[in-house]
Amino acid sequence: MHYRITGLTVAMLGGAALAPAAGAQTLDLTVTIPKISVAEYHKPYVAIWLEKEGVAPRTIAVWYDFDGNSKEGAGTKWLRDMRTWWRTVGRTMSFPADGVTGATRAPGTHKLGLVGGRGAMPALTPGSYTLIVEAAREVGGREVVRVPFVWNGTAAVSGKAAGTGELGAVSFTLKR
Repeated sequence: MHYRITGLTVAMLGGAALAPAAGAQTLDLTVTIPKISVAEYHKPYVAIWLEKEGVAPRTIAVWYDFDGNSKEGAGTKWLRDMRTWWRTVGRTMSFPADGVTGATRAPGTHKLGLVGGRGAMPALTPGSYTLIVEAAREVGGREVVRVPFVWNGTAAVSGKAAGTGELGAVSFTLKR
């Protein structure tokens, strides 16, 4: 049995989640969506992706107005409002994307646990990367947060940055 969780597919066996293989890369990611006091609030669309020079960018999560029961593509027409992500990688994707697509999130802190080489999370080779989170909100703003990091393939690495409007703190830890 498999359950799709934003950005991660977890295999269930006898009621327990299978642990990542020994030595597997894990990315623990936290994204905060701030509470904004406005008359008409809409949950933001959020895209999360990784970039490495010389390698195609890889989307690891997209939170949008996704309802598997609604007419085809109902919420996808607004994905292009996340302009940086859309121009970089979004326009070439098909939706819903298994292991990537998730519903919009309410204000608060949201945690993702990803395993390299499974689902949307690529196995990372040593090098310089940028984790990018972009949010766009109807009747609101748009913001991009970039967290550059260097992965040597073995030592744990952490990074953090913060937005000033549509996004709050973004932090991660990548380890083997």
